[in-house]
Amino acid sequence: MPARVAAMLVADVAGPCPNLLADFRCGIYDERPLVCRIYPAEINPLIELNPETKLCPPEAWSPDRQLLQSSDGAFSSETQQDIRVVRAAEPLDRVVKIRLCAALQAADAGLVHESVVVYSPPRDVLRNALAVAIAAEGEPDFPTSWRFVSDRPETIRDLAASGAIARHIRDTAGDSFQHLNFRRQALFRAYPGMQD
Repeated sequence: MPARVAAMLVADVAGPCPNLLADFRCGIYDERPLVCRIYPAEINPLIELNPETKLCPPEAWSPDRQLLQSSDGAFSSETQQDIRVVRAAEPLDRVVKIRLCAALQAADAGLVHESVVVYSPPRDVLRNALAVAIAAEGEPDFPTSWRFVSDRPETIRDLAASGAIARHIRDTAGDSFQHLNFRRQALFRAYPGMQD
């Protein structure tokens, strides 16, 4: 079954940002990464900005502040440019991410409507796999066939009927990932015809 798997590298930092100064100002503000420049706006146009899910002080949302994202999804022009830069880099990152998934033997994925599958390899394992993925040349070999993980029997049945490999979460005990459930409404705006 044709599918698009999105792999994201995400840091898990305990405590405040290591670049935060004692007076709570950013110590690398002029050189801060794009992810920081874009935050708290959403890169994905299907995700609505929700101040309650952001780690911003209440005064950041006062009416006198610059509008980052309006209710119709429009961003400020500066934020739009930063998002274009991130999206332009995605095809370049794609090849390295394919190699990285293969090196980490990551072949299980959740469905965007339901869940996220999280791999948390030890730091040295990830560092070595990244080095291999970056150093390799040419088009990468895809990892083995992707398997989709769900806790919903109807999803597993529908995936299998479409030719996909689907597993129930209870059959993944001992695997090297976490399966985090989400409801689409919690992450994305409702769309016409959407069903619970």
